[in-house]
Amino acid sequence: QLQLVESGGGLVQAGGSLTLSCTASGGVLRDYTVGWFRQAPGKELEGVSCVTFTDSGADYSDSQKGRFTISGDNAKNAVYLQLNDLEPEDSAIYYCAADRAITAPQVMCLLHSILSIHSWGQGTRVTVSS
Repeated sequence: QLQLVESGGGLVQAGGSLTLSCTASGGVLRDYTVGWFRQAPGKELEGVSCVTFTDSGADYSDSQKGRFTISGDNAKNAVYLQLNDLEPEDSAIYYCAADRAITAPQVMCLLHSILSIHSWGQGTRVTVSS
């Protein structure tokens, strides 16, 4: 059974940066599509960035040219989310999720509300002050 643990959240001023970590046990993250999601108070769960690792590298749900960047470390069996230039609107609980049956990161990030994603972490809170 894959287990995911997020860390790295905290309080940061607007314009600051954080790196969130998702560490796995009970499975190899490289074999999964992995995603970061967030939920702000009173709002629905939102897909932030998702990745599927391939033999030639990785496929991403987005261009990875925005403020947030997802990456993986096979040796540490971890996936990270780099958050840059944070805004108060980015305040939310950030969750890591993974599923072997989902093979496209765009599918995970965009259709998560109708999918039954297999594994979720407990979340890490990010608070951005203005």
